[in-house]
Amino acid sequence: MASLRIDLHTHSTASDGTDSPAGLVTAAAAGGVDVIAITDHDTTGGWAEAAGALPKGLTLVRGAEFSCISPTGRGDRDVSVHLLGYLFDPEHPAIVAEQTRLRAERVERLHKMIEKMAADGYPVDVETVFALLPTGASAGRPHLARALVTAGVVESVNEAFATLLYNGSPYYAPKADTPIRTAIDMVRAAGGVTVFAHPLARKRGRVVEPSVLVELSAVGLTGVEVDHPDHAPEDRDLLRGLAADTGLVPTGSSDYHGTNKTIPIGAETTGEDAFATLTSLAAGAEILTG
Repeated sequence: MASLRIDLHTHSTASDGTDSPAGLVTAAAAGGVDVIAITDHDTTGGWAEAAGALPKGLTLVRGAEFSCISPTGRGDRDVSVHLLGYLFDPEHPAIVAEQTRLRAERVERLHKMIEKMAADGYPVDVETVFALLPTGASAGRPHLARALVTAGVVESVNEAFATLLYNGSPYYAPKADTPIRTAIDMVRAAGGVTVFAHPLARKRGRVVEPSVLVELSAVGLTGVEVDHPDHAPEDRDLLRGLAADTGLVPTGSSDYHGTNKTIPIGAETTGEDAFATLTSLAAGAEILTG
């Protein structure tokens, strides 16, 4: 019997993907995925639509990707990281409050970046960029990137990030993210489980040392994203060994963003045993099957 194809990290128009939540689950089914997780940035706004459009036979895991900061393990300044939370209670007061705060931080950050670019003569403005956001969507740099593509400044979202919007660029603006241990505690209190997203995606900038993952495994982190498009083969091997040593659940995911990235849905997957272990530890929201 063929193994299930399980993709635990995807984005919709509720944050910075280009597929609607309904379109996301449709694309998953069409792409031969059996289990899909919707994990928009700092929001659960796409959960209801995805659930309502769930195709027959497709399993939906509801989650979110939380914007966090973490020690690097090297004694230098903290680094921005992402934490995937799954199957938590979306109405838990701490979740509601922190996601609301993070979305406000995203709006403020995007305003600052647009204003910096406009001051240097780039053909972008706040009204045009925010018009690209669906109502209630969590704002992100890909929305500014799409505006730059539309204006003819760059040819693709990837080019926009590589040349203008990368961390540390003259137009980058930071935001006040959640300390990683606080986020882990918050998701656990809401009945969910947590996975450290793409911890060794080195081409994105600074990353944490493996020792940080070991430390977090001792304070409630459930899993680590091992197979990810931005992980080199040697880093996948390192993370797989670390997961085996610490008991962290190893996952694999495409980090699908629709046409904002070139990675297809289901390009990286999670093993069935790992999925069963991960979801058995959650109690805040149900797994749904169409």
